[in-house]
Amino acid sequence: MTSDLLAPLDLAFWNMESDRHPMHLGALGVFSAHSPTAGAHAADLLAARAAAVPGLRMRIRDLWQPLAFGGATRETDPDFDPLNHVRLHAPTDDFHAAAGRLMERPLERGRPPWEAHVLPGEDGVSFAVLFKFHHALADGLRALKLAAGVLDPVDLPERAPRAIEPPRGLLSDVRRLPARMPGLFRDALSDVGRALDIGASLARSTLGMRPCAALTSAPSGTRRTAGVVLDIDDVHRVRKSAGGTVNDVLIAVVAGALRRWLDERGDGSGGVAPRALIPVSRRRPHTAQPQGNRLSGYLIRLPVNEPDPLGRLETVRTAMVRNKDAGPNRGAGAVALLADHVPALGHRLAGPLVGQAARLWFDILVTSVPLPGLGLRLGGHELTEVYPLAPLAPGQALAVAISTYRGRVHYGLVADAEAVPDLDRFAHAVSAEVETLLTVCDG
Repeated sequence: MTSDLLAPLDLAFWNMESDRHPMHLGALGVFSAHSPTAGAHAADLLAARAAAVPGLRMRIRDLWQPLAFGGATRETDPDFDPLNHVRLHAPTDDFHAAAGRLMERPLERGRPPWEAHVLPGEDGVSFAVLFKFHHALADGLRALKLAAGVLDPVDLPERAPRAIEPPRGLLSDVRRLPARMPGLFRDALSDVGRALDIGASLARSTLGMRPCAALTSAPSGTRRTAGVVLDIDDVHRVRKSAGGTVNDVLIAVVAGALRRWLDERGDGSGGVAPRALIPVSRRRPHTAQPQGNRLSGYLIRLPVNEPDPLGRLETVRTAMVRNKDAGPNRGAGAVALLADHVPALGHRLAGPLVGQAARLWFDILVTSVPLPGLGLRLGGHELTEVYPLAPLAPGQALAVAISTYRGRVHYGLVADAEAVPDLDRFAHAVSAEVETLLTVCDG
């Protein structure tokens, strides 16, 4: 049985989870259907292929051994049954409504933490698959590779995972561990407190601590999803006319959509500018990496108070340049790096507290998930749309994930259903903001 220790950030995601704040990410893919039975065939195919993907057989098991006290490990589940993970649902006429209900449910922690839900379309010409992966099992890139393993074969080579070695210097402490147990708990909590103090200080000194009230919510445990599709050529038209990168434009669109949405719902865009966390991958290309998350992030204020759409884009561009110059290991957005300074037991004891602290650092997650440029299929059925879905941090109402696939940009929106009953209004605001940018740039 193969196994490897969870890295600190993976362990943080594992322990931050609660019933009302599951820490899984998702992707809703819509496929063309050749027949009304295409969904059932897809479910059978997913189950058959999942058995042959090693990464999908990995469960997470808590550890209490001396060298990893309070930690956890990924290991092959000897009782793995793909039928526990692939589910065929009744036909639906609203893939996003079904996905929202399914995103509410935490994954089963005693078995490999992933699921694939097949949603046949009532129209008979399409079906959808909602993939769910726990963030402790995979980040966006890793989740893509796991999902690719059950789709029709494509050229997405899997790098060999490298086991994480136990930290050196602990072997001499094994015999003294029983006597040190009270001290371990005290030291773990102390380290957590110091890490939180460092993170809070970074956020306070860089961007201030006032949260955006409209994006803050009491946890209801409910979820709603929505999607928006843009033409990548339109994004490039804006970029070429106004400057910046494609990513700058996509973030500026979120800022403009938030401005519209806040004004339409009466919350006003003249209040506190939301702080957006922009995750940044720390994976090195062409090198073997551990299976887990290697993330940092940038933190920027979204300029919802700026009435000029080009002014919003310029503000985003300037902020992103400043963050890139500093690098992903510095600044208030690099809070994920603090996980490396918390011992395993500290993550275990203070996981919920760390999750609650997320609202102190940022108001909304805006993340980009890479997808291959080539067409993906399942059983010969073409993938036509794909919406990445990010987990909601405790106390937050909305998260935005973005992917570009075959000439189109897909915004995947996840919200607390009680806090944001008008998520479709925000989705419409995303489309309207792009049209406004195009009008301004062409004019």
